[in-house]
Amino acid sequence: MQNTLLLVDGSSYLYRAFHALPDLRSADGHPTGAMHGMVNMLRRLRADYPAAYIACVFDAKGKTFRDDMYPEYKATRASMPDDLRLQIEPIHEAVKAMGWPILMVEGVEADDVIGTLSYEAAKAGMNVVVSTGDKDLAQLVNDKVMLINTMTNEKMDEAGVLAKFGVPPNRIIDYLTLIGDTVDNVPGVSKCGPKTALKWLSAYDSLDGVIANADKISGAVGQNLRDALEWLPKGRELITVKLDCDLSGHMVSISESLVAREEDKEALLAFFGKYGFKTLLRELGAAASTPAGAPASTVKVSLDAPVGGAASMNGDLFAEPVVATYETVSTDEQLDQWIARINAAELTAVDTETTSLEPMTAQLVGISLSVKPGEACYIPVAHAYQGVPAQLEREHVLARLKPWLEDATKLKVGQNLKYDSHIFANHGVSLQGIHHDTLLESYVFESHRTHDMDSLALRHLNHTTIPFVDVCGKGVNMITFDQVAIDRATEYAAEDADITLRLHQNMIGEVEKDEKLNFIYRNIELPTAVVLQKIERNGVQIDAALLAQQSTELGARIIELEAKAHELAEQPFNLGSPKQIGEIFFEKLKLPVVKKTPSGAPSTDEEVLQKLAEDYPLPKVLLEYRSLSKLKSTYTDKLPKGINAQTGRVHTNYAQAVAVTGRLASNDPNLQNIPIRTKEGRRIREAFVAPAGSHIVSADYSQIELRIMAHISEDANMLRAFAEGVDIHRATAAEIFGVAPETVENEQRRYAKVINFGLIYGMSAFGLASNLGIERGAAQSYIERYFARFSGVKQYMDDTRLQAKARGYVETVFGRRLWLPEINSPNGPRRQGAERAAINAPMQGTAADLIKLAMIAVQNWLEAEQLGTRMIMQVHDELVLEVPDAELELIKQKLPELMAGVAQLKVPLIAEVGVGSNWDEAH
Repeated sequence: MQNTLLLVDGSSYLYRAFHALPDLRSADGHPTGAMHGMVNMLRRLRADYPAAYIACVFDAKGKTFRDDMYPEYKATRASMPDDLRLQIEPIHEAVKAMGWPILMVEGVEADDVIGTLSYEAAKAGMNVVVSTGDKDLAQLVNDKVMLINTMTNEKMDEAGVLAKFGVPPNRIIDYLTLIGDTVDNVPGVSKCGPKTALKWLSAYDSLDGVIANADKISGAVGQNLRDALEWLPKGRELITVKLDCDLSGHMVSISESLVAREEDKEALLAFFGKYGFKTLLRELGAAASTPAGAPASTVKVSLDAPVGGAASMNGDLFAEPVVATYETVSTDEQLDQWIARINAAELTAVDTETTSLEPMTAQLVGISLSVKPGEACYIPVAHAYQGVPAQLEREHVLARLKPWLEDATKLKVGQNLKYDSHIFANHGVSLQGIHHDTLLESYVFESHRTHDMDSLALRHLNHTTIPFVDVCGKGVNMITFDQVAIDRATEYAAEDADITLRLHQNMIGEVEKDEKLNFIYRNIELPTAVVLQKIERNGVQIDAALLAQQSTELGARIIELEAKAHELAEQPFNLGSPKQIGEIFFEKLKLPVVKKTPSGAPSTDEEVLQKLAEDYPLPKVLLEYRSLSKLKSTYTDKLPKGINAQTGRVHTNYAQAVAVTGRLASNDPNLQNIPIRTKEGRRIREAFVAPAGSHIVSADYSQIELRIMAHISEDANMLRAFAEGVDIHRATAAEIFGVAPETVENEQRRYAKVINFGLIYGMSAFGLASNLGIERGAAQSYIERYFARFSGVKQYMDDTRLQAKARGYVETVFGRRLWLPEINSPNGPRRQGAERAAINAPMQGTAADLIKLAMIAVQNWLEAEQLGTRMIMQVHDELVLEVPDAELELIKQKLPELMAGVAQLKVPLIAEVGVGSNWDEAH
């Protein structure tokens, strides 16, 4: 490709590599993640797109003409993270050593340099390939210029731009001007999204046409357009990439200055050695005759494409590409061969394809297996489309695999095996031998990142997996997996098993090298997943008739509140419309503006309503209306619809790898957010009932986070209060107000309770004053008195902030690592939020660890004793069980013992038990 110019948007890839890859470090602790990403990407580019002329373009320091034109340009961008800043100079060093000319032009953005070079090269008859992740550069595409994105393997020519954005390249500027660019803080037309922009451009051809016909566009968005008419020309200028930058001080010409050079092997050896690039060191040291970055040779396989390989994350980021061989199992002979392989394997990756994502009702469509990186099979068992090839019967395959699936000595790895366990259980198979789970491996050592397979594969294997939407489509055109062609299903499903195995090999070392993380993974997260699957299958019995009655009553009360709101407003209005509420509050009733939305309009959010409700009746009515409406729509109306037809119960799903603190999240339905501070919320819990001959038992840890604070801070006064079993809030009040515990008044105890809980959540004097309804000075005085009497707590908070800033994370008592990416942010509010999280996260995270250990202990005991009692819910610090009457006394005695015995803290762990015919009675 002698007539090709290959341009890299270096600034775009710097940030993307930094955020996509793990926190890699060299032996001396220097951050290297972005360096790894850039080096591998540039080497791959030269192999995939051979070009006579190449350049890597970076933004130079300092302002550009856009900053002078619009001071708010890019104002919302956070400052460059320190760990990325430390990698800039080494990256420039590596890029030069790899033979890439570097361009950084003062006062000109990288986009404009790329635009100018693309224009000049195309004008000279060259083909241009621009590697970027920036959508703005789509405006450069023409018959000579193409964009590629190595992060997503996306290529965009003129047809590709039209397919992606809905407009051709010559209308991208108009399109972006209308919708705005939030990344660069360039406003567009308020409330004009891609669909609206496409509609306008389709009707009026161009931005100029839209502006000329602005008076014809109706509705609020039409008014927004007219309000933006004065701005749009400037917005268009900001978004337009320049094609005529003066580059004379930085290069002579493309043909002279941007010639692709050979790699400087000696310089690269020194660089790779200094920063620990082990794979690339071996590659260069071997002096292979194959050009650097050349793709591995392929073999005749089912899936004819090389994919990224696994490797250690300590500097050995990406190993040689692996050529995948994926097999469709459609005969008994093939099945026999794979059964022999998985029985002989030390570890097998297993994955299922199903008819839906609903774990209790989804049916098995196929099974994929892998025992060696790059080798996997897919066993289709229930594809059902016109002309489907012969496949083995589902019952036959499950019968053959059941001995292996239910053998605890045959070790398995998967990505979220809790889901696959449900699928097998739907067909009478109890999955055993769950030895590893890549979802949980990632969650344990990088909890602050995403843990889906696509993200993990890109981050750890540098491999882009086949997206589900490419196989099944989306929206109204989406098909279920049983309608997917078997050959295509094999590519997708076998890749899942293969990638799962490789991810495990890549990540498990990060978990096992740290004794505390390994404990969290093996002793907490893995067994918790098994227990959660059992809790989910147990489900909870719901009194649908009672909920229907409550729904009717709530509906009547909601109608009354609506009428009351109309009466107070002296006019009818839509209680769900922030716009109409704002007009009535601030234009008609002249209520004070508490805060504004980002667009500058007065806010009517929950916080504002709470504040206004202290003095005005209408906001108070609206708060109750919203609360009851949510209860009705989310619970009394929805819960009965979620009753499983086969079990007669409601089955929630517990998301295990979501909160960085380790807390579980409940969804479909969410059983953890049913309000308990209102009588209406508590009544909903009345509908969670025990079947005849059983009771609901609830057990939760008493003041668990305060006890953890006492343990971690080792504050003498707090430790003594818990050791003596006194009321901690009364003891705190006695210390703060300087009175004897027996003389503490109820109001003083209330103050102390707010302070106790508020401070561990980072509450400021302002927040405390607002919460207690007192002056800020008085609140500050209380805080100072608190810290004077509980000096250990103050010391813990100060030490924790310093440790968090130094390490970037804090830990629970058990060693769970709680990452705080914003702890050193130059953005004040973000940094302060991270500092508050640093104080509270160890307590909330330790509480999460304790309740998980309790779940495991209780489930193990129930199974060992072969009892009929079932755990049916976990709600934060509470376990809810369904207990046969014959076992009730035993459970009441044993449950608090088990929960209190899962750990030895410096203060007693106490679990309180309640019993009732329904959840509300037991709570």
